[in-house]
Amino acid sequence: MTTIFESLKDYFQMQLDAEPKNPLHVGEVMSCWLYLTLMDEARVFIQIGLNTTTDDDVIKMLRDSYNQCDSQSKRFKEFMRQEGIHLPPTSEDRPNSDPNGVPLGVKLTDDEIMNGLSIKTVAAATTCATAACQSIRNDVASLFMQCMLEKMKFGVSLKDLMRKRGWIKVPPYYYPPGAPTE
Repeated sequence: MTTIFESLKDYFQMQLDAEPKNPLHVGEVMSCWLYLTLMDEARVFIQIGLNTTTDDDVIKMLRDSYNQCDSQSKRFKEFMRQEGIHLPPTSEDRPNSDPNGVPLGVKLTDDEIMNGLSIKTVAAATTCATAACQSIRNDVASLFMQCMLEKMKFGVSLKDLMRKRGWIKVPPYYYPPGAPTE
């Protein structure tokens, strides 16, 4: 059975081949620039998390996210160079350190690391969705759609771990006026 995501991917792939390559508009350039910045800065946050935690599940999740961010960053850098877009300045990579050597007042908790990663994942997926909708060129929209689907897939496994560990931050429940509360 074909999923909606496969259908969207097939549609964009068909359109890519026949589409004339007009110059990117300023919104497409800004979206690429912003997303690359988001991926590179997320990688630095993940490095900090890896230098802070000793939890095997958290380390695995961070490594998976790091590899995804790195892969997406490389795709955007290659695309942006081909299009003549200057790359954004981003933070330097962090050296590896011993998590047990980080003072407690400085050390992020696993809860903080995972919630920070969750926020960055949501921001990335939202940025991709917005950029894909605003892109006129199908190759740009396809690039953002592919990254969005990757982030959404990762987000499911992240949410499962966070739910299992009790780390998900849940906003207050909404009960409409007059509705039964139980």
